[in-house]
Amino acid sequence: MKGLIRDILIAVVIVVAITMVIKPTIVKESSMQPTLYENNYLLLNKQAYRFGEEKRGDIIVFESSLEDDNGGTKLLIKRIIGLPGDTITIENGKVILNGVELQEDYTLEDETPGYLVDFEVPEGQFFVMGDNRRVSIDSRSEEVGCVDEEQIVGKVFLRVWPLNRFSRIR
Repeated sequence: MKGLIRDILIAVVIVVAITMVIKPTIVKESSMQPTLYENNYLLLNKQAYRFGEEKRGDIIVFESSLEDDNGGTKLLIKRIIGLPGDTITIENGKVILNGVELQEDYTLEDETPGYLVDFEVPEGQFFVMGDNRRVSIDSRSEEVGCVDEEQIVGKVFLRVWPLNRFSRIR
């Protein structure tokens, strides 16, 4: 009996520790295609930025000001394009970061819709965009805008479903 109680306590401690670090989520929309697809099951590292810094290209989940179908806070999945202090211009279908055109092999199409001139990313915030730029509601939109570091839920690090697409997300 004593061994069973000990085993249950160890299991509870492990589960609590894992849930403090890892959060599962499911992709609900197509804004991150071709990298992520609807119904992909992902794992987030909730502590990724406690010990490290956000990097350009990271795929993050964050709380937006949009409402989900139940009236709650809608979580969005996007890629970090601009870091605090970066200057972003979007024109003629191209994204120009700090005066240099971005080479983005992860986007669904070669052109990025929108128009933005010399936008400076505020301190403590990030400019994010989906990989499927034609349908993505992201930092180009006033509805979303730049993402404050406090809004970040976690960094996507693993796709676990579907099994044939199981992979680390870099």
